[in-house]
Amino acid sequence: MNSQSSPRCIIVMGVSGSGKTTVARRMADAWGDHYVESDDLHSTSDIEKMSNGIPLDDEDRVPWLHRIGEVLRLDAEQGLSSVTACSALKRSYRDILRTYVPSAFFVELDGPMDLIRSRIMSRHHEFMSPALLESQFATLEPLDDDERGIRVDVELPLETIMMRIESALSEAPRHASE
Repeated sequence: MNSQSSPRCIIVMGVSGSGKTTVARRMADAWGDHYVESDDLHSTSDIEKMSNGIPLDDEDRVPWLHRIGEVLRLDAEQGLSSVTACSALKRSYRDILRTYVPSAFFVELDGPMDLIRSRIMSRHHEFMSPALLESQFATLEPLDDDERGIRVDVELPLETIMMRIESALSEAPRHASE
């Protein structure tokens, strides 16, 4: 995937526990792309809030999204394709990221709350409290038809998820204006 003429920016999005990190790492490793973990770009105060089970609001998320966007733009300017794990729950959040990389392609990992909850309960996350899952589902705005991207069912096997993403990417125009 990385051999294309211009760098590609893929953002794997969804609620906590949907598999963003797993899918994004697999894609980056398979294609030789730069992997970006958006959780690493949270401020100390954001991490403290989430660790205490307090959902982030837009005031918390907007500076974080701009930090992510800056990393993605820098990758693109350096000719690096990137795959990012980022919740990007609202369209307005995705719009912020698109101001940095207009051609960003979003992969929305979609699944039922019960399945996602069971995944969260069976793992350890540094600061994401399981108590925040309901607020994330309440905040989630699925991809709109006019957004570059694909929605994938997380109940599918990982290899099937990867094949669906690759297929969608091969059919997608390289740039948002195409």
